[in-house]
Amino acid sequence: MSPTHAPEHATRAAGAPLDVAAIRAQFPILSTTVHGRPLVYLDNAATSQKPYAVLDAERAYYETMNANVHRGVHQLSERATAAYEGARSRVRTFLGAVADEEVVFVRGTTEAINLVANSFVASRVRAGDEIVITHLEHHSNIVPWQLLAERMGVVLRVVPIDDDGQVDLGAFDGLLASGRVRFVSVAHVSNALGTILPVAEIVRRAHAMGVPVMVDGAQAAPHLPIDVQALGCDFYAFSSHKVFGPTGIGALWARREHLEAMPPWQGGGDMIASVSFTGSTWNKVPHKFEAGTPNIAGAVGLGAALEWFGGLDAEAVRAHEKDLVDYGTQALSGVKGLRLIGTARDKAGVLSFMLGHAHPHDVGTILDQEGVAIRTGHHCAQPVMERFGVAATARASFAVYNTRSEVDALVRGLDKVAEMFRA
Repeated sequence: MSPTHAPEHATRAAGAPLDVAAIRAQFPILSTTVHGRPLVYLDNAATSQKPYAVLDAERAYYETMNANVHRGVHQLSERATAAYEGARSRVRTFLGAVADEEVVFVRGTTEAINLVANSFVASRVRAGDEIVITHLEHHSNIVPWQLLAERMGVVLRVVPIDDDGQVDLGAFDGLLASGRVRFVSVAHVSNALGTILPVAEIVRRAHAMGVPVMVDGAQAAPHLPIDVQALGCDFYAFSSHKVFGPTGIGALWARREHLEAMPPWQGGGDMIASVSFTGSTWNKVPHKFEAGTPNIAGAVGLGAALEWFGGLDAEAVRAHEKDLVDYGTQALSGVKGLRLIGTARDKAGVLSFMLGHAHPHDVGTILDQEGVAIRTGHHCAQPVMERFGVAATARASFAVYNTRSEVDALVRGLDKVAEMFRA
């Protein structure tokens, strides 16, 4: 087995600022160059980079315990099962859940939403019933509900947003008042604008009308402390790769009573208790929803990511990222011709913008030549783009390892774009 890296944590006393240099040292990709320039990675809303703790955990799985889980009595299978279920416990802690059995491993937030749509919601609605989402949603929290609406005759209702990118709670109340709403599904943080939605208040209002709520936490997981008990929601999902873990793995949290009542979504190995040609019975939760051989290494990597991230002071993380957003907002306002899209009062680490007459793709290409990686396009949130009258934006998104000096590099690159296009 190759040597692994010592598990360093850039932890500080509560209230102390983060040691960002120590954090950056744990991410090998941050020391690379692109086009001969130091990498400035500002595309974290698409995917985050991975620390040694995660890389080492996945490698250790394959080198010391690679076997299938839950089915073997040999030592490797027992080690793999312990690591896999240990990762489930890490997810439960990360979300503030009550029991490991409330956590279902999925491929990511998209699969989690599809699971809930096709199991819980499909078993409870009929033609004419309504499902409510917001105008801020990622396509993954729009399309599954459209497919369900087409198949079952339910109606999809959308809560509007204002010019700052904030949800209109009065309009939400108006939709709930119809008495036909059977489910609400909302983002915790907008991937396109960074808006932090008032999830606890949305849940409170929905529950007052007897309506369960799902939260898409993909963008919240790397930025906000999450406590599903405090939020009061019924379902919460997030993706590993947004919170420093591997791709292809994520988690769905659901209240135990919902999981018990929900029919299976996919059939196959490990989700059954017994099978015969006359019928089958289902495994206990959460395994009832984990058909087939799971992404074991991915789950182990996710557990390592959450353990690493949990070693940081949550208040310091939030303060650091707020500082980056505030500093970036001020710095970008000095770029000639730049227009910020989404100016909500409460934001996570996203700055979405247009720059004069330059197409966002041109902005991204020129910045890439300067070593700065951002995202351009509609960000899988085309309705948000339409709301602000644009086809696409450029988006810089921050993580715990980003710095003010990287914001400065972004601004220098944007000044060059502005000069080239005479914005």
